[in-house]
Amino acid sequence: MSGHSKWATIKHKKGALDAKRGKIFTRLLKEIAVAAKGGGNPDSNARLRTAVAAAKAENMPQDNIKRAILRGTGELEGVSYEEATFEGYGPGGVAVLVDVLTDNRNRAVSEIRHAFSKNGGNLGETGSVKFMFAKKGLIAVEKSAATEEQLMDIVLEHGGEDLKDEGETWEIITETGSYEAVANAVKAAGIPTVMSEVSMVASTYNKLEGTAANQMVRLLETLEDLDDVQNVHSNFDMDAEQMEHAAG
Repeated sequence: MSGHSKWATIKHKKGALDAKRGKIFTRLLKEIAVAAKGGGNPDSNARLRTAVAAAKAENMPQDNIKRAILRGTGELEGVSYEEATFEGYGPGGVAVLVDVLTDNRNRAVSEIRHAFSKNGGNLGETGSVKFMFAKKGLIAVEKSAATEEQLMDIVLEHGGEDLKDEGETWEIITETGSYEAVANAVKAAGIPTVMSEVSMVASTYNKLEGTAANQMVRLLETLEDLDDVQNVHSNFDMDAEQMEHAAG
């Protein structure tokens, strides 16, 4: 019951991801630079390897990737970013995590608090909702792109954890350690994905309808538009039709 993959599917259909490609590139470059602080060689730095793979999946030029790595290792001058995760509650009491990379924490806090308050939610205390989530690999595939049998074979052969039917999509869940192997196997099989990332996956989901569902979509859109926000995770679910309608 993941609203997260439904949201990604709807944005994919509407071409919203293409429209915001510049924003996507900015987020990926920030992640690469921060990841490279742990070492500039992707072979020995799993976080950097994942970030570079995500950038390549978006067809980012290799020169951009190299410069971001050099900024992260300090070989090129660049902005220093602080990492933070903010926790809060959305409409209907759903849990929300907001991952941030920022050069101005006060600005980030102010903008995120405002986004919550004007869309039926509120910023919470540290530890208020994070316990509901676990870091997992998450790969969503439209049902028209692959059969359940094809994906289950990949899950079983490459150490995946679960395969779920999410209506219009199949959703593969993996442990973080096996994510790369499963993601590479899906790619090698020529199966296009709606989303493929290491994410915070909720243990339980909260179904939203009506006004609360509409407010949740607006909250997601507002948070994702903020320059400091890298990722938004939540334990909401709603009907795909309602989500598509709310997304306009």
